[in-house]
Amino acid sequence: MENTRKFDYQQLAKYIWIIGGGVLYYIIGFVILLQINFLWLFGQIPGIDDLENPSSDQASEIYSADNILLGKYFRENRSPVDLTHISPNVIKALISTEDVRFYEHSGIDAKGFFAIFWYMVRGDQRGSSTLSQQLAKNLFKTRNDEFQGILGSVPIINVLLYKAKEWMLAIKLERNYTKEEIINMYLNTVDFGSNAFGIKVAARTFFNTSPDSLTIEQSATLIGALKATTLYNPVFRPENSLERRNVVLDLMVQNKVLDAKDYDSIRKIPLKVDFKVENSIDGIATYFRGVLNKYLLKWCKENGKDLYGDGLRIYTTIDSRMQKHAEDAVGEHMKVVQKKFFEHWKGQNPWRYENKKEITTFIEEVSKRTSTYKMLVKKFGEGHDSINIVMNTPVKMTVFSWDGEKDTIMSPIDSLKYYKHFLHSGFMSMDPSSGEIKAWVGGINYKYFKYDHVKQGRRQPGSSFKPFVYAAAIEKGYTPCYLLPDAPITFRYEEKGEMKTWSPKNADWIFTGDSMTLRQAMGRSINSVAAQVLKLIGIDAVINEAKKLGITSKLEPVPSICLGSSDVSVYEMVGAYSAFVNSGVWVEPYFISRIEDRNGNILHEVIPKTRDALSEDVAYVMVHMLKGGVEERGGTSQALFKYNIFRGNEVGGKTGTTSNHSDGWYMGITKNLVSGVWVGGEDRSIHFRTSQLGEGSKIALPIFGLYMEKVYADESLNIPKGYFKRPKKLSINISCPPRPEPVLADSIASDSLLEVEDQEGFY
Repeated sequence: MENTRKFDYQQLAKYIWIIGGGVLYYIIGFVILLQINFLWLFGQIPGIDDLENPSSDQASEIYSADNILLGKYFRENRSPVDLTHISPNVIKALISTEDVRFYEHSGIDAKGFFAIFWYMVRGDQRGSSTLSQQLAKNLFKTRNDEFQGILGSVPIINVLLYKAKEWMLAIKLERNYTKEEIINMYLNTVDFGSNAFGIKVAARTFFNTSPDSLTIEQSATLIGALKATTLYNPVFRPENSLERRNVVLDLMVQNKVLDAKDYDSIRKIPLKVDFKVENSIDGIATYFRGVLNKYLLKWCKENGKDLYGDGLRIYTTIDSRMQKHAEDAVGEHMKVVQKKFFEHWKGQNPWRYENKKEITTFIEEVSKRTSTYKMLVKKFGEGHDSINIVMNTPVKMTVFSWDGEKDTIMSPIDSLKYYKHFLHSGFMSMDPSSGEIKAWVGGINYKYFKYDHVKQGRRQPGSSFKPFVYAAAIEKGYTPCYLLPDAPITFRYEEKGEMKTWSPKNADWIFTGDSMTLRQAMGRSINSVAAQVLKLIGIDAVINEAKKLGITSKLEPVPSICLGSSDVSVYEMVGAYSAFVNSGVWVEPYFISRIEDRNGNILHEVIPKTRDALSEDVAYVMVHMLKGGVEERGGTSQALFKYNIFRGNEVGGKTGTTSNHSDGWYMGITKNLVSGVWVGGEDRSIHFRTSQLGEGSKIALPIFGLYMEKVYADESLNIPKGYFKRPKKLSINISCPPRPEPVLADSIASDSLLEVEDQEGFY
């Protein structure tokens, strides 16, 4: 007899509810344990505050005074852009490729998750994660070590954990943000390869365009690369990129956001890339950005900020147009000077002792300071033969030249000799009334020569230091009309317990014996007169005057200080000269106006230091004295007349050249700008042999002339020419008799005939 049993559907339903309830119970329990990181098993998960204020590494950007992007600091090169400034082509390509049901799900696409296996069988190249899940991964770095608990090191389980976290975060993101906000955040955080994070940087890196101008084929190329940024990189894997681009276009057709006819024509368009990766040596103001970097790192450390990830906005005082003019002026002139220098030393080495003999051990000693030599010593040990072999073995390298980079074969020693033949320069220009630095050129090429010659470098200023001597004299009651003879003078002084003598020479080694006014003497840069003024007022008066005017470098209390024997920087000198133009008020030169966070909140605003250094009358007299270099017969600034900068304009300045022509200087002043130039070898022993080629009026002054000519010609700058501000009632006489009679000052007559051989002459 056959037994039949009726199927119990109620019992089945009961079991289903029990199993379903059990699964749900364990899921809820798992979620709770995951959320609280029970026993540190699961790792941290971002909280509510993180979701409400999501943060990703964002490049800090540097802006010029005229709001031009000068450069960035970043670990991940990312600059955010609003969705309204992103081409709809990008959004259509993104949704069609990465999350076709984006507007239908709430963070997790269940249909898409289970369908991924079917897609794989069909060969349909769609992603398995929603945009919200991908955003959670990119935004909160859920797969980093800091989010891994004890179980995070267990294979398979770790995948389950971070996937679960991304699902949870995706749901929370969907609750906290609109779909448009999620797309916007995604496109601003995703990595497109080649260190291009976010659609704005990617558009510029691969196509040199803005995100709102991306075409359909460009958008498809970038979105296609998201599948594997190396495999589908349009620069390094163009064939793969083109194939992937057309897959994206096909998906757009399937999603009905691209017409099939348009697809047929667009897919035939070749892959066109305009590739350029941003780096720290591109663009203008590279030396300035290097100096700025050190300042910002210190500021960020003191204020708890991350320069490379917080998305700071640094607004500088640099004007991009003036900076470009400065760099062009330096480049144009230094190319000419370098050619003369090569010709001057053709077949010889320029590193020389004071007696003009070659320093035969120069390259050997310099090579020991290089990173290559130190690395070899660490590898082989001091004095090992292998060091000499490697240092003298030719290898392929790219070197700097004024005609562009050149590929060549040189040994490390030969490349060192090559580079030591180059002359260098430092240039800075600032607004004397505000203290704002408008242009900063620290050298001839930042890629090959990192050393900054504006603030980092200090060299002897030569006669460009003389205005501090004369300013101290004016303050003590002397006038520009005071007469002194061009006659020898000797100082006897004690230095470190040893009695010494010093007798300065003029640039041409000739003493005319003629009397001249202080203005004539400064304009013609007569050393003997400057030395006599020093003897009248004392060394301490000169040092105090320089310090008042902003010179912070150590000044040696020796007689040769009157001819600029102590090292100073271009930065200090420009600030000091600015006080003459700014009615005696010294304003500390500064280069940052403010720092903002990524939301535009001001974090730091600069108020420059100021102090009354000179009276208004003394300051104007010094401006009058500085104009003497142009106006007095034989003035050392008269080479400026070849530049179109004088019509309706007053210009003054002072040349400077140190002994053996190691350093050439020019300090130039106009009503609105004060600028300083230094030119010289990397080492003091490298220089021209003659004043005909090596003095400041030849190697430094032209940079100032070229710069000012370019600035005045730039109508967009609208920097007016004009006359220096004169006090309403000038209490100091500046009207000198036209033909002064020769006179010998009694206070210096007793020493006037002494001579000392082989003394340094700064002029």
